[in-house]
Amino acid sequence: MSTGPAMSNAASEPEFSGLAALVTGGASGIGLAAATHLARAGARVACLDLNAEVPEPLIGVRCDVSDDASVREAVATAVERLGGGLDILVNNAGIGAQGTIEDNPDEEWRRVFEVNVLGMVRVSRAALPHLRRSRHAAIVNTCSVAATAGLPNRALYSTTKGAVLALTRASAADLVAEGVRVNCVNPGTADTPWVARLLDAAEDPAAERAALEARQPTGRLVTAEEVATAIAYLASPRSGATTGTDLAVDGGMQGLRLRR
Repeated sequence: MSTGPAMSNAASEPEFSGLAALVTGGASGIGLAAATHLARAGARVACLDLNAEVPEPLIGVRCDVSDDASVREAVATAVERLGGGLDILVNNAGIGAQGTIEDNPDEEWRRVFEVNVLGMVRVSRAALPHLRRSRHAAIVNTCSVAATAGLPNRALYSTTKGAVLALTRASAADLVAEGVRVNCVNPGTADTPWVARLLDAAEDPAAERAALEARQPTGRLVTAEEVATAIAYLASPRSGATTGTDLAVDGGMQGLRLRR
């Protein structure tokens, strides 16, 4: 049976053709991988980051997600450079933290929350007036397996990611009637510049890397590209029935209990 010219043309178009996306923390790691994936699939993509240098065709816009004025200006600039519209927001900007509940002072707790949680609030708040005008509006937050599994020496970081998971579900409930989908991706330990810096600072980097790999059932770190693929799935118009969902990309770390 012939599909006809219209169906054939639609099927041949890139998945994100005609859509505009904004990725925070888009200059490196998971953010850059996600931005690159979306661009290759046809989207126009702007990256908000403290470092605005990104490869073409990505658009770099400097932004400090811990400052509301910076966020509002950056989102407005990005939307203008994207052509005046916005369909997809990937809230990826975040920072790490180590230590138990006793190891970090109040100032450090506030600093990490400012970026990891309030940063997502600020960017989402600034982007929503634009997203509401889209027929394919989607927000994807980068969360973590730390939100759903107790990890040692990660009290502060895990607490912020638990807040991101709750924020994702609450926002999905608030925005579903307006046609804005909200989901999050929960990576395990990913092979990113931040993890590389942690390994470099360890007394025995090789042993520390082996320990991180061993705690994931696949026996290796997650790649940034694997997380980017999950982000793209959640952001895609083809996933229109998916909202309020957290998608684990953790090598089985959360759900599997293997006998060694």
